[in-house]
Amino acid sequence: MKFSSKEDIEAPIEKVFALVSDFETIERAALRRGAEVQRTDNMRNPAVGMSWTASFMARGRERQLDIRMTEYDPPDNMRFHSVAQGLETDLKVELLALSRGRTRLSVDLDLKPRSISARLLVQSLKLARTNLNKKFHLRMADYARELEERVRRVT
Repeated sequence: MKFSSKEDIEAPIEKVFALVSDFETIERAALRRGAEVQRTDNMRNPAVGMSWTASFMARGRERQLDIRMTEYDPPDNMRFHSVAQGLETDLKVELLALSRGRTRLSVDLDLKPRSISARLLVQSLKLARTNLNKKFHLRMADYARELEERVRRVT
């Protein structure tokens, strides 16, 4: 099952990438939303191989997630692979400079069930695909607006 969204941001690609790859801020945001997040690597700078474990409540159950960065190509893209109880996800974040002050953010999320329980979960998600796509697009639009505001505050 795939989700994808594209949003244009009124900011230079380098500044957008710096914010999108600010993993400490992303970790703090996840903690504020109730997730437990822990870095599991010893890297000082962002690079392929960075990894995290996370636990959070979803659909009434606590979920464990292992996340690993598999691509890191500043300022163009990042890719993450994660595994959670038989469900593999591939998250690709791409940035494209449309002009000096405008950037397109593309996010692709691919869910792949690897167990029977994960297949059942994905089947139930497919039944709600329209609502989930709408929520995904709305959250991406909110995130793009937030990035624009953060760039303006920093500049």
